Amino acid sequence: MTTDIVKAAPNTAGNTDEIGLSELFQAVWRAKFWLAGVSFLVAVIMAFYSLTLPNIYRSEALVTPVTEGAGGNLSSLAGQFGGIASLAGINLGGKESNKTSIALEKLRSREFFFNFAEKHHVLVPLMAAKSWDPDTGQLILDDDIYDEKTDQWLRNVKHPRQPKPSLLESHETFLDNLTVSDEKERGVIKISFDHVSPVIARAWVTALVADINDEMRQADIHEAELSIAYLEQQIEQTKISEIRSVLYQLIEEQTKTLMLTNVKPEYVFETIDPAVVPELKLKPARAIMVIGAALLTGILGVGIVLIRLVLSKEA
Repeated sequence: MTTDIVKAAPNTAGNTDEIGLSELFQAVWRAKFWLAGVSFLVAVIMAFYSLTLPNIYRSEALVTPVTEGAGGNLSSLAGQFGGIASLAGINLGGKESNKTSIALEKLRSREFFFNFAEKHHVLVPLMAAKSWDPDTGQLILDDDIYDEKTDQWLRNVKHPRQPKPSLLESHETFLDNLTVSDEKERGVIKISFDHVSPVIARAWVTALVADINDEMRQADIHEAELSIAYLEQQIEQTKISEIRSVLYQLIEEQTKTLMLTNVKPEYVFETIDPAVVPELKLKPARAIMVIGAALLTGILGVGIVLIRLVLSKEA
């Protein structure tokens, strides 16, 4: 009799310490109304919260780098006159391959944004937009941030921020909503912008492509004009006919650059698929937010039930 009791003791202790799936299921089942109620409450709160979030729309343009530069036949002169051209500040080779990369970096740069913001008056719609009315097509501004009637910024911010957003702060917000995807395998680039107004999103993407093309074109025009002025100066100073002939050829190519540059509006990026006004919002995904919140709450609730069951076993 004594032996039987000793042998049975370990089994009894083991059953007391271990929690089986059936026991866990029973504990969850007993708490089913509590779990369902809390999950439902969280789902309702998330639903109301999601309704306070404005719809965000994304407009994008598909562009491709312009493979043929406006520099005429400059690259064909690189082997013959590279040394002389370098003295004039003329790059006869390798520039075109980097032009796309330079343009993409400029697109994200502070200087480009400062010029873009001033030209297109983006500060208020970028920093004070609250929502967009699809019935009227009007942008609704946040009255706590900006008073449209008095043209006053009302933000309550701490130093170093000011009520009126600085260009540096606006640039950060601009980059948060700008997406540039260089799909080198396909040879295309996607430029997109997110905004509460689909109309503004489309307008700004279109303006971004046009402005970066214009900035790169103007830079090359300025470079060509400086090069021509330098070459003309060198022609006046030299009497050697061979060098004068080379300089005249370089001037001819730079003149071609000016001519071709001025007639090519799509100088760096050629638009394949222009930006359009999106009909569907990008975010928020309200249904996913509500379902996700309910599921997460349910999982956490099951975890709490398990912890309580373990603690009750150890007590």
